[in-house]
Amino acid sequence: MNTLYDSDSFAVVHLLPEAAYDADAPEGTPTLARHGFEIVDKRSGKEVYLDGLWAELFQRRITEWQQNTPTQEEVEDTLEGYAELAQNPVVLH
Repeated sequence: MNTLYDSDSFAVVHLLPEAAYDADAPEGTPTLARHGFEIVDKRSGKEVYLDGLWAELFQRRITEWQQNTPTQEEVEDTLEGYAELAQNPVVLH
């Protein structure tokens, strides 16, 4: 799990399948099948988990940001769009 972004409004975490594996975990403990991103909207207390195609699209956006550093406003505007999908209340963070 890697925290990619953390502000007063949003947090973004990248979850990797190999990071989810714990050799000491009991047999049958669920692990991630593929990578994904969790976006937490701190203002609403909700989160959205992006995997599959959504994760790939978000990964492309991150790659673009690495090549052309965005302003914080540009990042927040993008995260705002994803946060509209958030329906899960944040239970632990």
